Amino acid sequence: METAATPASGLTFRDATDTDVDALVALIESAYRGDASRAGWTTEADILEGQRTDPESVLEVIKSPDSRLLTVERDGRVVACCQLEHRGEHAYFGMFAVSPALQGSGLGKVIIAEAERRARETWGVREMHMTVISVRNDLIAWYERRGYRRTGRMTPFPYGDERFGIPQRDDLQFELLVKELV
Repeated sequence: METAATPASGLTFRDATDTDVDALVALIESAYRGDASRAGWTTEADILEGQRTDPESVLEVIKSPDSRLLTVERDGRVVACCQLEHRGEHAYFGMFAVSPALQGSGLGKVIIAEAERRARETWGVREMHMTVISVRNDLIAWYERRGYRRTGRMTPFPYGDERFGIPQRDDLQFELLVKELV
């Protein structure tokens, strides 16, 4: 009898290092921008063009003393990542990317659960915060199924700063999502 591989099988979680920067930038770009991102469901290609991140931004997360870039490997290849940042009473979750070819396999659920566990155990935080572009209804619904709640608290999208992409519409803003970590 054959057993199907679980999403968590063969995964290695570790903190990113300087040598991971190029692979992480490529992963994040592939998950959110351009035609390659359309293979997955997290693409932002219809609302933003240009870059999603750059080597400097990724390196800044890696080097920050209050932050870590959790890197996920399978068979020695980087397949996902997420930022965890300690912000006092809560942790911030960001820069989440899963290889488009692996999206929809359950891998994202495994990674976010591990990120929450690490934030709780490492920093003793009781909440995880994140911001999501408010028009990303499918993505917000996915986070809601993981226990995150919409707060209605919005912050403006950085129009004019191409480090965050080139907006294709004029109604973009970020909404804060929050989850209690128990």
